Amino acid sequence: MTKSVKHKLSAKSLIIFDWDGTLMDSIGLIVTAMHVAAGAQGLTTTDDEVKAIIGLSLMRGIEILFPDITDEQRQTLQADYADYYIANSHKTPFFPGIELMLQTLIAQGKRLAVATGKKRAGLERVLTASGSRDYFVSTRCADESGSKPDPQMLLDVLQETGYSIADAVFIGDSIHDIQMAKALGMTSIAVNYGAATAAVLAAENPTYQLASPQELIDLLTTTSNITATQ
Repeated sequence: MTKSVKHKLSAKSLIIFDWDGTLMDSIGLIVTAMHVAAGAQGLTTTDDEVKAIIGLSLMRGIEILFPDITDEQRQTLQADYADYYIANSHKTPFFPGIELMLQTLIAQGKRLAVATGKKRAGLERVLTASGSRDYFVSTRCADESGSKPDPQMLLDVLQETGYSIADAVFIGDSIHDIQMAKALGMTSIAVNYGAATAAVLAAENPTYQLASPQELIDLLTTTSNITATQ
């Protein structure tokens, strides 16, 4: 059950975002890329199973999806996934209104960061393609800080920016995102429009839970009465 509270997120100076499914509309491409890569080796998986590993590092996700394949098969699957994803990454825009939201937050004096399950090379590629690199004062990836829900990447962002846990909020679309924030006691916002369903995210008891990009925009850029989950 939700309750209406007057809780101003204006007190948060550092806003940390997950990337896929939170800022960028890339879940469909991730699912398709995994199906294509798996199919090339005669493997199968479901859409829901792929969505469940989004947010983890790619190799950790592959290990969960296909625990019985060889290391060589895992490496091949990872390479085939990357080849397909890169070739089609031009099809992944920001969700509607998200880029303007980032610009608005910066104008309001917020500092923005990213903590993602992507590899560094993958994040660099999408930052360049989307022209959004300068929006973020810090970025951390799974291949340099550990796979979610390990909170090390959040700790690294805090150390680099000089902010405390109390100064920050983390926003993501997967249970791994919410679990990572909760491991530090950091305020969390779960968004239902990405990888996980509303029910799955609600079970993780995020601080806030939102149904659409517009709800996220409204929550972060205004200081009016809002609805929190706790």
